[in-house]
Amino acid sequence: AARTGAEYELLDLVDYPLPHLDEPVSAKAGPDQYSKDHTKAWASRIAGYDGYLFVTPEYNHSTSGVLKNAIDFLYHEWTNKAAGFVSYGAVGGARAIEHLRGVLSELQVAHVQQQVSFSMFTDFENFTVFKPAPIHATLAQVMLDQLESWAGAMRSVREATLVPAG
Repeated sequence: AARTGAEYELLDLVDYPLPHLDEPVSAKAGPDQYSKDHTKAWASRIAGYDGYLFVTPEYNHSTSGVLKNAIDFLYHEWTNKAAGFVSYGAVGGARAIEHLRGVLSELQVAHVQQQVSFSMFTDFENFTVFKPAPIHATLAQVMLDQLESWAGAMRSVREATLVPAG
């Protein structure tokens, strides 16, 4: 809330109940090919942002199926945007972030270097009460600085791709 470089908004996937990917055509074909109302609503919500901060748990050395499914529903709405990552898990969720980096690279999302990873053993009391170590505040500031900078730069990239060549 204290940051002035960008506006942040929380999107909880529980508010966007997407079934297992059910579009008959690949998202790469373009938004005009979306046939399901839930896909169109999700696309409309995601399209307007310049960047994203993904918060993910780590399950079985990867991100959650729900997040992966939500990402897979779209393509063009993610392209040439920026992303940062916050994770949590037994080893801080680092493997979930590594998997997301690969997925988002394929979607042409520029992900920032700094990440914030919380250990269920040291940053949560009794595995439920969030009590992060003080270092995470510094890491979060660096990550958000990078995210805001890259989001602005990627906005310029998107605008440049809309200009006809020649």
